[in-house]
Amino acid sequence: MKTFAVINQKGGTGKTTATINLAAHLSRRGCRVLVADMDPQGNATSGSGVPRRGMERGMYEALCGVSPRLCLVGTVSGRHDILGAKAELAGAEAELPGVAKWQGRLRGALAELSSDYDFILIDCPPSLGALTVNALVAAEGVLVPMQCEYFALEGLSDLRRTILELRKSWNPELRIAGIVRPMLDPRNKLERDISAELDRHFSGVVFSSSVRRNVRVAEAPSYGLPVLTYAPSSAGAEGYRALGDEFLERFGR
Repeated sequence: MKTFAVINQKGGTGKTTATINLAAHLSRRGCRVLVADMDPQGNATSGSGVPRRGMERGMYEALCGVSPRLCLVGTVSGRHDILGAKAELAGAEAELPGVAKWQGRLRGALAELSSDYDFILIDCPPSLGALTVNALVAAEGVLVPMQCEYFALEGLSDLRRTILELRKSWNPELRIAGIVRPMLDPRNKLERDISAELDRHFSGVVFSSSVRRNVRVAEAPSYGLPVLTYAPSSAGAEGYRALGDEFLERFGR
């Protein structure tokens, strides 16, 4: 398994931050990593130090049939490559459903790059629209960053239903490969209780490594850096290193 859609239809779950830092850590462990930014907000792009306005080509062009090799941008700080999101990607949400076999556009684009990377992480928008459907069709597994709160559990149920629907016609092997807790406050009893519920109901799927709420993690994207580079000795960086190592133990290279 090498291609993962990182998704949670609820915003503010740490989805993009988890994508950037997981990619950065895997790269530092010698893996060849691509971040495919499917979110029109482009936070995975700018958070990796890539100016959105400076990109000639990105995800939108790749979905329109331009060779994805011509759309890649390298990152110095994170050491991974980016298939970035520009403002034009917002229009693809409405345009894609009018294209034949639109659900497989991203899968076709990433197939051209598959042999170049050990892992491909697709940062999805916080919705279950056409862009997210493309990501789920292209992925082999789903990573779900979750805040430990009640509404997050409801959102996970909606996502599971979407995955089951896509398995029927487009991606029969798709499954939730891992649940990540990137914003955990162990002092909060409710969060501890919901975290324990996740462990009970999704045994073997929830990553044992979690990332504690940390101001350095929140600051890092404004500098275009993963927290592993911005504040390598912080609790947040320590959490992402542990998560990345557990990811490698689970999925290999």
